[in-house]
Amino acid sequence: MIPDFEVTILGNTSSIPVHGRHHTAQVVRFGQDFLLIDCGEAMQLQARAFKIKVSKINHIFISHLHGDHYLGLVGLLSSYNLGKRTTPLTLFGPQGLDEIITTNFRYSNTKLSYPLNFIQTHDDGLNLLMEDNRYKVYSFPLRHRLPTTGFLIREKYGLRSMIKEKLQQAPIPLEAIKKLRLGNNFTDKNGNHYKVADYTHPLPALRTYAYCSDTIFNPELKQYLKNVDLLYHESTFMEDNLERAAITFHSTAKQAAEVAKVSRVKKLLLGHFSSRYVQLEPLLEEAKSVFPNSILSEEGHTYAI
Repeated sequence: MIPDFEVTILGNTSSIPVHGRHHTAQVVRFGQDFLLIDCGEAMQLQARAFKIKVSKINHIFISHLHGDHYLGLVGLLSSYNLGKRTTPLTLFGPQGLDEIITTNFRYSNTKLSYPLNFIQTHDDGLNLLMEDNRYKVYSFPLRHRLPTTGFLIREKYGLRSMIKEKLQQAPIPLEAIKKLRLGNNFTDKNGNHYKVADYTHPLPALRTYAYCSDTIFNPELKQYLKNVDLLYHESTFMEDNLERAAITFHSTAKQAAEVAKVSRVKKLLLGHFSSRYVQLEPLLEEAKSVFPNSILSEEGHTYAI
């Protein structure tokens, strides 16, 4: 059975939460695993509103230390403590994030009820952060005003499904089944050959999700984003604010679409919208002029990958 792989948007605004939009946060679900990417200040309220069980989150990824991407984190960690959480939690983020967290809890005399592990991210290339049985999470560098990373989640192949009709035709050794499900051909002691292609169903295409938080226009990101199924890319401004985007190291919706196009991604999800835009359809129109398979992210909406 193919596990669900999806992302729910909890916040998609930029620096100021207005127009019913909230600071950046999103939850990626892979099967029974829940990963939190960035943690804007309204994350807990949004999670409750959209029925996301934050207790199931065991890994948190913070892209950079601008407040709209992490100021909800101390509150979330505190809520876990008040709820008597005991399950370990791993926090991935840039240098300084661990100091911010520990300083806050030291001065509030808070002793966490659960193990909190911190793993520092680096913006020096593609780096493997964690690996599960069915997926891997990488960080990759973005160009912003301070150290910033994007995140790439790649599905891994699981065990292959056996063709039941083949097994019914003639029994095969248990050891052969184990090897075949792992994708390995098997030969028994009598010289009988069992080939993966003959006894197992073809594997489905692997799925990928990429997250680009704050970054200036950078087509070189294609080396990390090539052929991903769904790309979330910041689109803070429209083209009439191109100069402002460059000064603040942000991207326009059209530039996000250009990155999607050169990277040959399947679908582009726009987000991180400036507070100056009440209506977002004009940003979508600019993106679609370059990359037709672009959509606006919507808070509370879940996107399958």
